[in-house]
Amino acid sequence: MKIAIFHNFLDNIGGAEIVGLILAREFNADVYTTNIDADKINKMGFGDVLPRIKSIGKIPVNAPFRQQFALWRFRFLNLKNKYDFYIIDGDWAMSGAVNNKPNLWYVHSPIREIWDLYENTRQKTVVWYKRSLFDVWVLYNRYLNKKYLKQVDTITCNSENTKNRVKKFLGKDATVINPPTDTSKFKFEKSGDYWLSVNRLIGHKRINLQLNAFAELPKEKLVIVGSYEQSVHFKQYAEHCKKIKPNNVEIKSWVSQKELVKLYANCKGFITTSQDEDFGMNVVEAMASGKPVIAPNEGGYKETIVNNKTGILIDSIDGNKIIEVIKIIGANPEKYKNACIEQARKFDTHIFIEKIKKELRN
Repeated sequence: MKIAIFHNFLDNIGGAEIVGLILAREFNADVYTTNIDADKINKMGFGDVLPRIKSIGKIPVNAPFRQQFALWRFRFLNLKNKYDFYIIDGDWAMSGAVNNKPNLWYVHSPIREIWDLYENTRQKTVVWYKRSLFDVWVLYNRYLNKKYLKQVDTITCNSENTKNRVKKFLGKDATVINPPTDTSKFKFEKSGDYWLSVNRLIGHKRINLQLNAFAELPKEKLVIVGSYEQSVHFKQYAEHCKKIKPNNVEIKSWVSQKELVKLYANCKGFITTSQDEDFGMNVVEAMASGKPVIAPNEGGYKETIVNNKTGILIDSIDGNKIIEVIKIIGANPEKYKNACIEQARKFDTHIFIEKIKKELRN
C-alpha cells in the first residue's frame, strides 16, 4: 500500500512531528508538509526519512499567518489518486482531506487555540487591541474546521483525553491509538544529580511553575530541554524563561536524539507541568528510561502515569506542591525504576503500528 502523510510544518520537532516521522519510516511513506528544517529532523534521528519529505510551499513563521497559510495549502493540495491512502497527522493539515481520499485523521488534538485553549490564548498571547480580530479569526476557523471535517473518512486520536475533546468540540466519535515510543532506544544508567524537563517553550506548558519551584530548591538542579518555533510569541516566552530562571536551572535547545537519550538515562526524575496535555510522549520516554515522573493530575498524564508507582500526579499543581513531591521522589528515585520500564512498554512503537495497520485494513 502506497501511503502519504500530511503534517502542518516540520521546522520545529516535537511529539506530534515525531509521530508523523515514525509513520513515514514504518510505512515507507512520503511526507507532505510546508516548512522543513532538515538539521532538526536529522538531530532527532530521522535522517533516513528526509529524502521522502516534500514541501508544498513555504509559509510565514508568525501566527496567525502561519496556521492560515498551512490550512490553505493543504486545502488545495490534490495528489490525484497518486497514493492508496492518506494519513493526516496534524490539525491545520486536516483540510487536505478534501481532495485526498481515502484518509485517516490522526488527531493529536482539535486545534487548541480555537477550541479548548481559546481563552488562554486570547488572554495570555494576543495583545488586548487585537483581541476583537482574534475572535473573528477563531469563529472563521471553527467554521472551516467543522466544514473540512466532513471530508475525513476515519478519525483516530492519541488519547481518551483527546477523544473527549473531539466529541465536545467537533461532535464526532473517534477510536484511540496511543502514540508510539521506541522504548528500546531508552535506557537507565543512573539516578544522577539533576531533574529533567522536556517540552516546547510555550505558555500552556507552564514552565514558570518549574522555575518557581527550583528557585526554592538551590541544592537541586533542573535541566530543561525546550524547543520553540521562530515566531515572535514563541521567542518571547523562551526569552522570558531564560530571564527569570534561577542559577540551578539550565535551559538547552535543540539537543540531538543521542544527547536526549543520555539526559533521560542519567536524570534523577522527570518533571512536566503542561496544562491538560493531549497525551505526553515525553513522560513515556522518561518511564522507558526507568525514571519517575512528576506531573499534573490532568489530561493525558492520567492515562500513562500510574500514581505512586511510576511517579506522582499532583492535584491543582503549583510550585509548593512540586517541591513537596521532589522531596518524596528524590529520597529514593530508583524504587520506581522497574514499574516505569514495564509501563512504558505498553506504548511501544510496534503496538502503535499494528493498531494503525488494523485501521487501514478496516
